[in-house]
Amino acid sequence: MAKTLFLIMSGDEKADLAIRMAYSSAKNKRYEDVKVLFFGPSQKRLTQLEGDIKKMFQELLDMKAVDSACVGIADNLKIRPDLEKMGVPLMPAGERVALYVNQGYEVITV
Repeated sequence: MAKTLFLIMSGDEKADLAIRMAYSSAKNKRYEDVKVLFFGPSQKRLTQLEGDIKKMFQELLDMKAVDSACVGIADNLKIRPDLEKMGVPLMPAGERVALYVNQGYEVITV
C-alpha cells in the first residue's frame, strides 16, 4: 500500500475539495498513511473554513494526518497566531516535503 502526502496550495474551493479528499482517504484507510501539508494561499483558506469542511479539517488534525503549514508563509501573511490557535503545526514546507518524498510518499498537489 502507498503512503500519500497531500500538498494543498490552492486558496479557493480547490483547497476545500482537497481537504475533503484527504479526509476521506484517511478515514477510509485508502493508503498506508496519509499526511497533509498546507502551503501558500491554502494557509489563509484554513482561517476561513466553515461547516462540513471545517469539521473534516478538525478531524484530520485529531487523526494526526495534518503534518503542518509553512511557518514562513504564515509569518508573511501575518496569520501565524490564527493557525497556532487552530492547532496547526508550523514548519518549513520545503523541509517537510523533502522528508516525506525521501520516505517514499507519493505527493498529490492541489
